[in-house]
Amino acid sequence: MSVQVNIMANGRMSLPAGIRKRLGLEGGGAVLIEETADGVILRTVSQAVARAQAIAKKYTDHPDASVDAFLASRRSDSGE
Repeated sequence: MSVQVNIMANGRMSLPAGIRKRLGLEGGGAVLIEETADGVILRTVSQAVARAQAIAKKYTDHPDASVDAFLASRRSDSGE
């Protein structure tokens, strides 16, 4: 879904009420803006946390996910 949002001279913009409602921002709240090569991504804080947790889970769902295992691997890779 694409919606045009105008940016005021002072840099403010207003999210349409329907989008704020779907995102759980009816009473206000914080959002994170990520600039990418393709444009801008707007996420709620809870969406950003969930995304970070999903990324971290990829690296912790195996037996060698401990800090000690990581450091041992780094030492091995560097020849220590």
